Amino acid sequence: MIGPVRKNWHQCRLLLYQRLMQTPYHPPKKYSIRIEGHRTSVSLEPVFWDLLRHAAARRGLAVNTLVASIDAERIRSETPPGLAGAIRIWLATHELSVQTSEGGGMSPTALQSDQSG
Repeated sequence: MIGPVRKNWHQCRLLLYQRLMQTPYHPPKKYSIRIEGHRTSVSLEPVFWDLLRHAAARRGLAVNTLVASIDAERIRSETPPGLAGAIRIWLATHELSVQTSEGGGMSPTALQSDQSG
């Protein structure tokens, strides 16, 4: 199972690199999401949408299912951010964890300690 995960992560990094090399800044786009049968829209920059799709695929989930899970986690937090912010935070912390466990990148705890100063 490690092989496919590593391959997907490398594909995701390549896609991210290619998107950043084209033009690094894109305005957010609205995407329609269904959470527990309710439609809502989420505005995310394309790079985050790509990362979200890859994270869902790596876990064998539909994007809506992963977003519903992130939403449930967000609602349980003491100070819940908006859904789009929660998705970005989740991607930064969870996807960095995947990369770190594969032997590269910065850990989420390193990011947290950088923010304190």
